[in-house]
Amino acid sequence: MARVAAPVAAWVLTRAGLLLLVLKAVTLPGPDVTSDVEVIYRGWYEVLRTGTFPVDDVSWQYPPGAALPVLSPGLLPFLGYAHAFFALACAADAAVLALLLRAGRGAGRSRAGAWCWVAGVPLLGPTAYARYDVMVTAVAVAALLAAARRPAVAGALAGFGAMLKVWPVLLLLGAARGRATRLSWGAAAGTAAGAALLAAVALPGAFDFVTAQRDRGTEVESLGALVFHVGRHHGWDGTVELHYGSMEFLGPGVGLVSDLALGLSVLAMGWLVLWRLRAREFTATTGCEAAFAGALLFTTTSRVISPQYMIWLVGLAAVCMTLRAARMALPAGLVLAATAVTLAEFPVWFGEVVGSTGFGIALLALRNGLLVAATVVACRRLWRSTVTAPGRPVDGDAAMPRQRGRSASARNGMLTW
Repeated sequence: MARVAAPVAAWVLTRAGLLLLVLKAVTLPGPDVTSDVEVIYRGWYEVLRTGTFPVDDVSWQYPPGAALPVLSPGLLPFLGYAHAFFALACAADAAVLALLLRAGRGAGRSRAGAWCWVAGVPLLGPTAYARYDVMVTAVAVAALLAAARRPAVAGALAGFGAMLKVWPVLLLLGAARGRATRLSWGAAAGTAAGAALLAAVALPGAFDFVTAQRDRGTEVESLGALVFHVGRHHGWDGTVELHYGSMEFLGPGVGLVSDLALGLSVLAMGWLVLWRLRAREFTATTGCEAAFAGALLFTTTSRVISPQYMIWLVGLAAVCMTLRAARMALPAGLVLAATAVTLAEFPVWFGEVVGSTGFGIALLALRNGLLVAATVVACRRLWRSTVTAPGRPVDGDAAMPRQRGRSASARNGMLTW
């Protein structure tokens, strides 16, 4: 009981601090991060209630399932929209903690996953509760934790998550070949297709978000943006403007850098496909490790690295840390460090970042450098443990009795998932 009480107590204390921040009882320097909820989400809420998606707002760049978290504050009519949203974000946060505490019980398991979540979310500051990503992450964590015993349930959750914010499709990467892949991928496809059809029939404009995503440029916090931050000190004459819902660089060369970022994302997908084809061994840790590595790859190579993306990475890292046999402790630590630096660059010193000052560039380079390091380490460890490690290929149809891990604790962890 004491082992559970400590992370729960820490969660209560840290989340009380987050609520004070989003309710503005305590404020941080920099822009007000709650304006997205109070202005943008609330505006979308009013449009969605009329029976259509907000297709005239270019900042609406989400799959149709995103309507659910935007509409969810209506479940608490006794609260104002923003307060209801923050309460539901906190509830999703608590649900993740409960899942991780349960997953951390038993042989081969660890409470480190719960502690990773307890520590990681408040490191992002008020942004953690002022975006709906914590809700999506709750679905993703549930999917990963269900994968070993209930691949169809995991697939359905991943498909539902993908309709909320696309990236949970990466949760399917590490499904063992054979039955687990057929069940999880089939359930994901069926759930996503069903949700998409329902959204298209129910509300006009369900898929207009694709155009808005296609037309986005290089956001000021992305890896590629460092080129223009430095360039502003050497004669580059572009500007930073609010564009498609975020602060982006506009000017000479931006299109090229954005295309290069897309190219890197394509290469990342190619690497993941190659890994999937070459992998010889799927252990109890492979599913969460592959999802974590995949999310790191696509976050780091993206044209946009919004602060809330760190919540995804913290959640996936936390799932990895529930397994003692997982090899992701170092990249998980790097993600936690990057999350702390993210709070410094947004919102605290966001003006320095937008202004491309030396300090702002240093902050951004540090955060993005930590993400690149975490990505390289995670991918290297995933490859070594599944492709180059000794062992025979695993038949997915017999994955549970034949699956091999690095230790007895890994096998025990799989059996108690």
